Amino acid sequence: MPELMVNIDHVATLREARRIHYPDPVLAAGIAEMAGATGIIIHLREDRRHIKDRDLKILRDVVRTKLNLEMAATPEMAKIAASTKPDMITLVPEKRQELTTEGGLDAIKFAAKIEKVIAAVKKHGIAVSLFIDPVESQIKTSARIGADMIEIHTGSFADARTARVKKRELDKVIRSAVLGKELGLGVNAGHGLHYHNVREIAVIPQIDELSIGHSVIARAIFVGLDRAVRDMIELIK
Repeated sequence: MPELMVNIDHVATLREARRIHYPDPVLAAGIAEMAGATGIIIHLREDRRHIKDRDLKILRDVVRTKLNLEMAATPEMAKIAASTKPDMITLVPEKRQELTTEGGLDAIKFAAKIEKVIAAVKKHGIAVSLFIDPVESQIKTSARIGADMIEIHTGSFADARTARVKKRELDKVIRSAVLGKELGLGVNAGHGLHYHNVREIAVIPQIDELSIGHSVIARAIFVGLDRAVRDMIELIK
């Protein structure tokens, strides 16, 4: 059974809608951990649209499970990771105009750049994951350039409108998870997962952790964050 890491970016998104001091993502992290989450995810974007540097510093001090810092593969972000020392980082593609991360990182096209960031961060004992599409060549390149883990992008599976397309995309995720394990990588998965589709991904035995944010925070509006996290964990089980 995979474990659940909860992305709390959208707590900060709500805070920044008014540019005030609440709701506090630090408090959200504590509630999620107490509800059973085995990791907390934040994305420190280059434009700082939601999570801020101060949030990262405080969360590094208070998170007691695992802190996963999503970030772009840039020298600036590598320096921030080296100084704050999250338990792991996940390198993701980043465009300023996007609403959320769109698609996986191109580990082949940007292999040299990514490899430098991986090397710089791993010197500080930080594990590195690459957020990639379920494509064989991307997985093999991730292993070759030194990643410890991959996070399989499940967005195409989640967005599938027909059973045929959904099965095709699910098969890609399954094959990618198997290949990742064969190459000695940790295997995580995430993007677009919610309470009605998570089971199909959770039953894949090669997947270690699921990264879920938007659906958990959205459900928390109606039932509270503690209940939202516990409900997701029950579905994963």
